[in-house]
Amino acid sequence: MQIVETILPDVWLIKPKVFGDQRGFFLETYNKERYVAAGFPDVDFVQDNHSRSSKGVLRGLHFQLNHPQGKLVQVATGSVFDVAVDIRVGSPTFGRWYGCILSEENHHQLWIPPKFAHGFCVLSDTADFIYKCTDYYRSEDEGGFLWKDPEVGIDWPLKMPILSEKDAIYSRLSAMNPDILPDY
Repeated sequence: MQIVETILPDVWLIKPKVFGDQRGFFLETYNKERYVAAGFPDVDFVQDNHSRSSKGVLRGLHFQLNHPQGKLVQVATGSVFDVAVDIRVGSPTFGRWYGCILSEENHHQLWIPPKFAHGFCVLSDTADFIYKCTDYYRSEDEGGFLWKDPEVGIDWPLKMPILSEKDAIYSRLSAMNPDILPDY
């Protein structure tokens, strides 16, 4: 396994070792002992999620206000453009983003630490998106900001995505009360 640092501190692209032959492939999607030995944070995952989305769907940009979740994300089938945004007030990289393609072909994973926003858009006909979380999802604790916030400037590969009602009406990150955002 290879852990690659990104332009955002503590957001890492993980390239698992894949063993393949004519029969198919095998890879470990998580092994705490090996991940920690490679430099991954020693976290406890408490919830696994699996979502399926159609081509053109954009989910995000989401975070939890009082119980931030670290997420180890990957794609089982299909392909997505995945994004992490630093929303820590006082961070030197506040409002900066990192994006990459996660797919069934590359088997890459992205580690999004707590206190970062997350979103993705589907590039393939469908995509099965799987992720491990360090805290439980609480609907009353969710937050988000506008996917096309011009001040953040994410270069999404879709110009007219399919959005949920909630994602379509979020405000800009700069319009949010900084008191509800996590500290650096």
